[in-house]
Amino acid sequence: MPTTVALIAHDSQKNALVNFVNEYAKLLSRYQLIATATTGDRILQAIAPDSSLTLKKCLPGAMGGDIQIAALVAENQIAAVIFLTDSLSTNHCTADVNTMLRMCQLHNVPLATNLATARAVVLSLAKSRIAHLIFNPVSGQGNPNQDLKLIRQILEPQIQVNVICTEVGISPGEQAREAIAAGTDLILASGGDGTVSAVAEAIMQTDTPLGVIPRGTANAFSVALGIPTNLRAACETILAGTTKQVDVATCNGAPMVLLAGIGFEAETVERANREMKNRLGILAYILAGMQQLADQEVFEADIDINGQVNKFQCVAITVANAAPPTSVMAQGFGEVLADDGLLDVTIGLTPLEAQGLGARLQGMGAIADLLTAALVKRPAQNEDILSLRVPAIKVTTHPPQKVVVDGEIVGTTPVAFQCISKGLTILAPIATE
Repeated sequence: MPTTVALIAHDSQKNALVNFVNEYAKLLSRYQLIATATTGDRILQAIAPDSSLTLKKCLPGAMGGDIQIAALVAENQIAAVIFLTDSLSTNHCTADVNTMLRMCQLHNVPLATNLATARAVVLSLAKSRIAHLIFNPVSGQGNPNQDLKLIRQILEPQIQVNVICTEVGISPGEQAREAIAAGTDLILASGGDGTVSAVAEAIMQTDTPLGVIPRGTANAFSVALGIPTNLRAACETILAGTTKQVDVATCNGAPMVLLAGIGFEAETVERANREMKNRLGILAYILAGMQQLADQEVFEADIDINGQVNKFQCVAITVANAAPPTSVMAQGFGEVLADDGLLDVTIGLTPLEAQGLGARLQGMGAIADLLTAALVKRPAQNEDILSLRVPAIKVTTHPPQKVVVDGEIVGTTPVAFQCISKGLTILAPIATE
């Protein structure tokens, strides 16, 4: 269902429409309003300066503004039309309701022609769920136009979907914050992990649920939280409306919804550039990891947990709030729990005597053990892997190491992490054993 409400009024009914809009301003602020020019001017002059109503003006009714709106009805762009008419008027310049009536009948769009039916229409809209969909058209390798068309076909019979396409220079997180400020029941994110994480970060610690329609390369967020990666199944999960609360975290005060990698994982992500991911998909990360394993250097790390500092010699540190099994370096416990109020820390240790080829072989053995742990969902049995579950941790390294958070390089160590228990509400399938 569209999220635009059209407003038209004959001259003798304009005051009544203005008063109506003011009366139901809070509810109507959840929708994009469109009006014929004179009616729109009257409404904009009357609403409060701090009102969150947004209104777009068409041509005046006498110059075809009502025809413009009727065309939008035919294009399925209008959720409802409020057209307050003066049945006694014979003015030929008055907007003709007959064309609008025909379009609304043909396309099954509610049409109110007096205050009583206008109230009925608005109260009916109040019962509908409104979702703002942050859609990244450049994510994945499919056809974005076909993907968006299918998403709307599945969702719009039950949810009014306002599509917001991502743009260069504008953060998806900022788009999500603007949608929340405008008023919405759901925020939906469709794209890769970068898009989904940015949107999740924007709405964490709010009451707004997040629905995810994954269309990226790895889709780690969805896999980690049990959200289907099939487009249709993901949409059906959103329609089911089952929510659950999961943890989120911060890294140096900035939001983190998945995991952070220090050392090996950060260097691997940097190697797997967009061109490589477009060409190889998920294999890009595997190839980059194999290359990095040969180049990774050992570093010293000071691990501070609640003021107690321990020193380690290592090649990789992963701090995970949530992670899929494919995030091998996070699998010290065999499974990352996303709702336990704790961070899963996996440290790849390097014995002092291990150098060159020997260190790389030990690293390969540790990775193999972590992969096995993820497959059987049991802690890794390897003396070169240290696993911790803590609510907060600080990591300092010598020399400084690159840090990747939710797939993006954010800087270098030192870094401090804090878990925020139950900080995000998501739409997800009911958990089954």
